[in-house]
Amino acid sequence: MSHEQMTVMEHLDELRKRLFGVAIFFVVALIGSFFIAPTFITYLQQSPEASALTLNAFRMTDPFKVYIQMTIFLACVVTAPLILFQLWAFISPGLYEKERRVTLSYIPMSVLLFLGGLSFSYFVLFPFVVDFMMTLSGNMEVQTTIGINEYFSFLFQLTLPFGFLFQLPIVMLFLTRLGIVTPMFLASIRKYAYFTLLVIAAFITPPDIMSHILVTLPLCVLYEISIVISRFGYKKAMEAEQQQELEQKSDL
Repeated sequence: MSHEQMTVMEHLDELRKRLFGVAIFFVVALIGSFFIAPTFITYLQQSPEASALTLNAFRMTDPFKVYIQMTIFLACVVTAPLILFQLWAFISPGLYEKERRVTLSYIPMSVLLFLGGLSFSYFVLFPFVVDFMMTLSGNMEVQTTIGINEYFSFLFQLTLPFGFLFQLPIVMLFLTRLGIVTPMFLASIRKYAYFTLLVIAAFITPPDIMSHILVTLPLCVLYEISIVISRFGYKKAMEAEQQQELEQKSDL
């Protein structure tokens, strides 16, 4: 039975099977991540930012919380490519053959962008924010006592959003190839998009102007890159549609 002939219930059943497969893989990834999480925790504790601090456990459960947070984080990172593939497999029957091949290549690009976002936030933004906070504490003559749970929670809170925000170009390209958005539409809402990114930056950064600028500028650049990539995707989509129409006419 073709994808177009499937009923709503059959579509839902297919989606359920794919989600079940993802859930099984996630559980396996959790088990594997449970054994490698200490290595990553130790690596992060040896960073210059963490080494300059004395991390304390204010509750007996704090180290365990950090361990579980890291385990879940690693499992999510490992499972993310499979989630993207299952999403692609679910909607690909509705695409042209050429679009299927092209959109499949978005998966490794998306993973690379996610890792790039994490790298930017961890190696550039996070040290700047920690230095700012410690300098502020020193100026106020406040003795800062850092809990290990609070340190890692703050680290995840600051870095994880960038992994997702760096997906913006690939998401826009994907939506463009599906015909949901166009580069003209993205350009027309630019000022609203900038305001939204400004608000997002305010939520994920400390209340100082330099941190805000350091976050907002890359996000605005990402949006402009998204428009450029969307134009490319729009052109390719139009060419694929025209080619498909020519092939259908030739078959008549």
